[in-house]
Amino acid sequence: MPELPESIRSPATAAVVPLLERTFDRNALTLIRRELGRYGRAAGLNDRLLSNLILAVNEITTNAVRHGGGVGHLRLWQDGTSLWCAIEDQGPGISAELLERSYRRQPGYVGGHGLWLTRHICDAVDIQAIWPRGTCVTLRYERPAKLG
Repeated sequence: MPELPESIRSPATAAVVPLLERTFDRNALTLIRRELGRYGRAAGLNDRLLSNLILAVNEITTNAVRHGGGVGHLRLWQDGTSLWCAIEDQGPGISAELLERSYRRQPGYVGGHGLWLTRHICDAVDIQAIWPRGTCVTLRYERPAKLG
């Protein structure tokens, strides 16, 4: 995985706990959603955050399958404050137009909403090109503080 920018990186003092690592294709997307539900609940995400995590990862993994060569690789981990997910593919990369697009597509337009939506429901999103080919999208969700 490429080096994350300082703005999204875990603090160096935080203990990183790997949770899930798997290569996926179209047939594994349902299983990934189930596994994210299990690990997200265990990491303390509430219903809204858990739903957002599953939705965002589903959008990015679906894009990896559809536009990134048919297969991808997912890693999920947590640290002291956040749950992280990195999705890599071997596709041609994301165009500058899509990376710069921060507006919502018109109602009725099919496609093009996943990256926009992901940027709005994650605490942080980082998209990097992988040399010589591919993309890595890293998502971060803050874990809720424990009550009482």
